[in-house]
Amino acid sequence: MAQVKNDQDIDMHAKIEDFSSSSEDKLEAGRNASGGNSVTWNWDDDPSNPYNWPTRLKVQQVFMIASAALTTSLSVSILSPAHSEFMTEFGVSSTVAILPLSLYVFALGLGPIVGGPLSETVGRYPVYIGTMVLGTLFTMGAGFSPTFAGLCVLRFLAGFCYAPTLAIAAGTINETFKPVKRAIPSTIFILSPFLGPGLGPVIGSFVVNRKGWRWTQWTMIFFAIFTLITIGISRETFHPILKRRRSKELGLDIPPSQPLSSKIRLFATIALVRPIHMLVTEPIVAFICLYVACEFATLFSFFAAIPLIFQGVYRFSIEDSGLVFLAIVVGCLLGSITVLLCNIIFYLPQVAKHKGQQVPPEHRLYPALIGSLGLPVGLFWFAWTARADISWGSPVVAIMLFAWGNLCVFISTTQYLVDAYHGLTVASAMSANSLARYGLAAAFPLFTIQMYTKLGTGWASSLLGFIAVALLPVPWVFFKTGNKLRALSKYETAEN
Repeated sequence: MAQVKNDQDIDMHAKIEDFSSSSEDKLEAGRNASGGNSVTWNWDDDPSNPYNWPTRLKVQQVFMIASAALTTSLSVSILSPAHSEFMTEFGVSSTVAILPLSLYVFALGLGPIVGGPLSETVGRYPVYIGTMVLGTLFTMGAGFSPTFAGLCVLRFLAGFCYAPTLAIAAGTINETFKPVKRAIPSTIFILSPFLGPGLGPVIGSFVVNRKGWRWTQWTMIFFAIFTLITIGISRETFHPILKRRRSKELGLDIPPSQPLSSKIRLFATIALVRPIHMLVTEPIVAFICLYVACEFATLFSFFAAIPLIFQGVYRFSIEDSGLVFLAIVVGCLLGSITVLLCNIIFYLPQVAKHKGQQVPPEHRLYPALIGSLGLPVGLFWFAWTARADISWGSPVVAIMLFAWGNLCVFISTTQYLVDAYHGLTVASAMSANSLARYGLAAAFPLFTIQMYTKLGTGWASSLLGFIAVALLPVPWVFFKTGNKLRALSKYETAEN
């Protein structure tokens, strides 16, 4: 196992581990000070431990995080069909009219920086309900906004508040399901935010065309209210907080909480310093973030490219072009099936082979190996068949293929990062992934229209295809050399 290599990192690592687990583990056995009788307590067998919850409660947790993720991702793209309305109502240019979408996406990359560490301090549940309420209020404000500047600001704030629900959901799953049982809930959760970019423009195209863009925000409020109901029937899952609550019920001594200065230092390390450091110094984090960010940004460029192509080349109406985005939904569903099949065929046999020991993280990469091939094929297919003399069905299938490969790569590499790193280093790696992914995705739509206008559909899409080809070796290289790279890491990683 790789070790932290300098005294400062060792000191910080020790404090982090003490904050997150070691001090809480002392609660597993204690004495009743008032009565003098021994009180033994095994957290592993305690009914308060989310691992021991009945299936009904676990399903409720998965349903809640999936609902929150879908609401957050729907709000990204439901406004995309309003591009022309913004230009007309507010008198802005085509590029500026994309800002309400891009600023929301950019905020999704910043929100986890605060929400993730906060959930490690006050618990997951308060963050879920607090951020969802605030996000809903800002969404309502966006719908009432009389100015374009106000709309942009409120959209940014809504995205910033909704973002933590995406960031801490992985922690909720890890705290509710043991590693061997995480495949299905993880796939359901990750599928949800990928369905949003497909379903959002479909819903938005009908709402904008028939009711106006403001009704897109009222529609999102309905989704948010439903999500708040699911949060209301869910529970806290953060183990350290549950242990402290349980110890109070049993009358056990509780270790003192970390001082505020230590919590601030912990927050700065996990949320700000370490993610950037890992992006620069950790090849695994750097290249996976680059790969996922580029393909995620390509997906978001479709918000501008699809209406431009299908309305301009095939003369689709706004509603018909919105229905094209269902290809993304179908592709994501097929991708989730592929991930589950890879888990059954390739990963679970490795679990049996290693007999209780951790499976090398590289065995999580099978879906990425397959999906990496679909990304450039789908993009080149789309590039040279989106023409008036070829049926619109051909580029639609190409979009489906791209969405399939994109989901396979994203889920697979996310599982790889979670397995490759240990402790709170995982949170930093995922924070770096989120920042890179949404930062680049926010920028791509701003120049997509200009790129397709100047280069044409063929070469503009081919440019994105060449990027996919250049990054295609990433999962293959990690599959072959990941164990060596982990051994060179400055952070604590999985054993080879």
